[in-house]
Amino acid sequence: MKTISTYLLISLALLGAVSCSNSEFKKTKSGLMYKIFSDGKGPTVKKGEILKMQLVQKMRDSVFYSTYGAFPFYIPVDSPKPIYSPTEIFIMLRKGDSAVTVLSADSIQRKTGGLPPFMKRKDKIVISFKVLDIFSTQDQMMADRKLESDKEKDREIVTVEKYLADSNIHATKTEKGTYIVIKDPGNGPAVDTGKQVAVRYTGKLFPSGKVFESNMSGPGNEPFKFVIGRHGAIPGMEDGVQQLHQGGKATIYVPAYLAYDARPAGPSRKAYENLIFDIVVDSVTNAPPPQAIRPGMQMPGLRPGAYPGRPGGPQPQPVRPTH
Repeated sequence: MKTISTYLLISLALLGAVSCSNSEFKKTKSGLMYKIFSDGKGPTVKKGEILKMQLVQKMRDSVFYSTYGAFPFYIPVDSPKPIYSPTEIFIMLRKGDSAVTVLSADSIQRKTGGLPPFMKRKDKIVISFKVLDIFSTQDQMMADRKLESDKEKDREIVTVEKYLADSNIHATKTEKGTYIVIKDPGNGPAVDTGKQVAVRYTGKLFPSGKVFESNMSGPGNEPFKFVIGRHGAIPGMEDGVQQLHQGGKATIYVPAYLAYDARPAGPSRKAYENLIFDIVVDSVTNAPPPQAIRPGMQMPGLRPGAYPGRPGGPQPQPVRPTH
């Protein structure tokens, strides 16, 4: 924790450097302002190599994204292109370097013809980096990513268990790692592999309890149907409902690795975010026969980009509970 805090303090100090005069910054061909903090030791990264970095994004004195204390950022280095992006300076970096880049809303609007909805005309996005390592091969990067993934999984488990203990919530941990509080086990057919379930749910952010999605009630909110074992829901949702029968009710606490993992959902959900679901099993029926999936055809009942699997895996859809 001390190392994480130290890195974050260093990063925020770098962000503070932006308040100094613009003359202290250099500009890329596209006009991107940047400053690199380096001891000049070691070789600069080469095209085709992969940077492992921590980063912080800040706007209007507020940090709105940070990888500190979470999963680091991996990105391959290519020849720099004048596209008004921090990637323009990556080829200049060494292991151990820190850097700050500044993107102005005026420049973004001029180059793209518009602004993201969260930006105003005079805003600036400040992004700071810390280069943790440089990998020359994909295999080296994947081995390191596996180690970081294991650390992230451990952090998620510790966070959920601490929350439950501090909140005096007596949840049962399943073999797969979902935490469940069963309010009513139900007395109908059991949820089992190969069965189709119709589930009503309310998805909440962890630990605030803020609702990000629900089909519990209201016009047009039909139960979410998926077949157990066909990856139609996030692993934690599928695991949770298998602890119930038809008519069952429960609250499940899902570590991010069993939810959406690295996939954010705009402002509603962040990457590597633990989640809470209140669930009700409306029905348990025999599954319809699987549809043949032709190349390029979207899987039935899945929304694009929603599967809670690991990066690079299949993309069933989010919980509507998408995954």
